[in-house]
Amino acid sequence: MSAPAFPRTHSQSPPYDSGEEKEKNQKDDEELGTNGALSRRRASIAEGQIKHNKLGWKRLTVCLIVEAIALGSLSMPSAFASLGMVAGVIVTVGVGLVAIYTSWLVGQVRLKHPHVQHYADAVALMWGRFGYELTSVMFVLFLVLITGSHVLTGTIAWVRIVDKTSVCALAWGVISAILLYCLALPPTFHEFAILGYIDFVSIIVAILVTMVATGVAASQSTGGLAAVPWSAWPPSDISFTKAFLSTTNVVFAYSFAVCQYSFMSEMHTPPEYVKSIWALGIMEIFIYTLTGAIIYAFVGSDVDSPAILSAPTLVSRVAFGLALPVIFISGSINTTVVGKYIMGRVFPDSELRYVNTKKGWIIWLALIAVLTLIAWVIAEAIPFFNDLLGIISSLFISGFTFYFPALFWFAILKEGKWNATRKNIALSIINALVVCCGLVVLVCGTYASIKDILDKYAKGSVGGSFTCSSSSYEG
Repeated sequence: MSAPAFPRTHSQSPPYDSGEEKEKNQKDDEELGTNGALSRRRASIAEGQIKHNKLGWKRLTVCLIVEAIALGSLSMPSAFASLGMVAGVIVTVGVGLVAIYTSWLVGQVRLKHPHVQHYADAVALMWGRFGYELTSVMFVLFLVLITGSHVLTGTIAWVRIVDKTSVCALAWGVISAILLYCLALPPTFHEFAILGYIDFVSIIVAILVTMVATGVAASQSTGGLAAVPWSAWPPSDISFTKAFLSTTNVVFAYSFAVCQYSFMSEMHTPPEYVKSIWALGIMEIFIYTLTGAIIYAFVGSDVDSPAILSAPTLVSRVAFGLALPVIFISGSINTTVVGKYIMGRVFPDSELRYVNTKKGWIIWLALIAVLTLIAWVIAEAIPFFNDLLGIISSLFISGFTFYFPALFWFAILKEGKWNATRKNIALSIINALVVCCGLVVLVCGTYASIKDILDKYAKGSVGGSFTCSSSSYEG
């Protein structure tokens, strides 16, 4: 007599199965469960890849603007005051053209090697694992310190806007860090670019308000605009340290290549990056040159950095208020870039890197919080933080913007020997000069920054750590 028939599913065994049959059914259940989880994981990864592959060249331009054009553009008048009007214009335009060229080289490496996601991946093509690890440290450290500089800039802005020295400056630093944290949370650059439009309007309006205010003040002063003490040439008593620090300020204003790979990794049409770097480069040259020349001509050799501090007190407070979006949006994108780099490195084959699951979001929120906290602590703890940032910038930006891209051409992009064709000879000479420029910035910029720190210590003008005094942040 045969056993009664029962409808069978993978979750229900016949009532008279032997032990072997039960074991087999259990294995089938586990396999189906594993395959189901694997399918869900693959679907999540595919969804994440689509989500992180929506960036077009216009929004890439916006992301580059956010990363490059910040309140530092209002330090250009101070650079012009040190270099003189003629040298200021030449350096600003010249460095801008070099930055466009080196960013073009950076993009070409990405097109030739699509697996490159961040700057460290490109350097690894030349120098292997050592180059990857070295550049990773440079990349993370520099961007975290940049976030820290925006904590301090935010503190200065709040102190100036509120104009109440009774409020502890640390409170403004904490508020700035919280804002930087919140704005760094969008996990894709396509989403972040929406903030970029606000950022760009913010800095343009702040620049225009400063220009108008300083122009009106100059025209109403004794002697009018003709009496403003500006010069076509550098001051006769200018020191090498001050002149080179001003030059490096211009160099750092064009340091958008450092995040270019990170942004390009999300492009749906990578070859269109060329439109972005030309749009950004021309825009930067135009904004920096006009800002530096016009405000320097209105204020003269005593112009402050940022130039907002040279405007009348009430207008300065208004301008800082208008500049708050650019201070915090431009600062937060650095944290986002570092966060994405760390997620990609720690979870290279996991859906967690795409921040599209509950666990992924928890990790992302915690990671951004830790990075922002580190930036805040470093910025508040080091009394000569801005000068330290100058040293780090000289050490790292000289590579990211100058000699690394030029070396990419020699090691990765060059076809044939350097002297095989006229084109190769010309490009070899150009890239050799770019390498030399990078080394000059590396050596002289580092020396000038260290010398400036020692001079400030000698004068007793270095502040304290975690200071509560708002007066130490006033311009």
